[in-house]
Amino acid sequence: MRVWHRPIKALLILAQVALLGVCVWTALESAAGAGKRGAAVLVEIPRGKGASAIASELKAKGVLAKTAPFLLRYRLFHAGQPLRAGQYSLPASSMPAAVLDALIHGRVYLRSVTVAEGLTGREIFPLFIAAGFGGEAEFAAAFKDTAPLGLLDPQASDLEGYLFPETYRLPKDITSAEILALMTDQFKTVFNEGWRGEAARLGMSIRDAVTLASLIEKETGRAEEKPLVSSVFHNRLRLGMRLDCDPTIVYVLKAEGTYRGRLYTKDLKLDSPYNTYRIKGLPPGPICNPGRESLLAALRPADSDFFYFVSRNDGSHQFSRTLREHNQAVDIFQR
Repeated sequence: MRVWHRPIKALLILAQVALLGVCVWTALESAAGAGKRGAAVLVEIPRGKGASAIASELKAKGVLAKTAPFLLRYRLFHAGQPLRAGQYSLPASSMPAAVLDALIHGRVYLRSVTVAEGLTGREIFPLFIAAGFGGEAEFAAAFKDTAPLGLLDPQASDLEGYLFPETYRLPKDITSAEILALMTDQFKTVFNEGWRGEAARLGMSIRDAVTLASLIEKETGRAEEKPLVSSVFHNRLRLGMRLDCDPTIVYVLKAEGTYRGRLYTKDLKLDSPYNTYRIKGLPPGPICNPGRESLLAALRPADSDFFYFVSRNDGSHQFSRTLREHNQAVDIFQR
C-alpha cells in the first residue's frame, strides 16, 4: 500500500465514525421526549417559513425540547422536502421524527362539523361559522354560485338540496366556497349514475327527485316510514292531487322570518309557488338538504294505495287510503 493512501483511509474512517456518531446522537435526542408527551398544542405554520424559524416556533410552543435535533434530522434525512404550512395539533415534548413526519406529509389538524339531515342552507352555515370557518356573507355568496353542480341541475338558482348531510373534517384554511363544493361533491357521490337512472325511469329529473326527497325528509324522521310517505306523494302526483305538505309553507315563512312555531289556517292560503295546498305538483325546488334515506325513498316508494297520513304525535304517522279514514285519524290523533 502506498504511504499517501493512509491519510485518505484514515479520513474516510473518521468521516464514517463522525456520521455514525451524529446518527446515534440524533436518534438519542429524538427519543428523549418519549414517554413524557404532554397535551396537544395547536401550532400555526405560515407559508414561506424556513426550517429554522419553524423549529424555533415549535420550541416556543413546547412541542420541541430543543431545536438542534429537529434541524439536524431534517437536514440529514429530509433535505429538499418542504415543511408544509397549516395548523397542526402536536403533543408537547414530541419526538422530532414524529413532528417532521407530520409537517412533511401535511397532516394538518382537521376540525369536525356534523351537518344533520333536513337542514336548509341558512341553517347549515352557522354550524361552520361556529367552528371557525368563514363568515355569513361568504357562505351566502357561495350558496348562490351553482357552478359546483355543473349540469346536474340547470334550473338551480342556489345549492339548496345539494349540500349533503355528513360529518366533514376540514383544515383551517378551507374557504366557504370550497366547503360547499365539497358538500355538493358528496351529494354527487351518493346520488350516483344508478340513482340518476332510477329517477329517469320514474320520469323525474334530478331536481324533481331531490325536491321530493326534501319533502319526505321534513315529513318524517323514521327510516321505515320514508318509503310510505314517498308512496303517498307519488300516488297524489300520479292523480294530479295537491300534496298538502305543511313543511313547504314553513320553508317560505322561515325564509321571510314570519314563522311563529306552528301553522295557522291563514298560512294555508299563502300566495307562494311553494304552497302545496294551492299548487299542484312539486314545489319549485328543494325545501331542505335531504339525507341518503330520503333520497332513496323518493326513488323507491313503497307499493301502497295510501293517499293521506297524519302525525300520531309520537314521531310516527297514521296512513290512510281514503279521506274518510284520514278524517277519522285526524279526530283521533289531532283533535
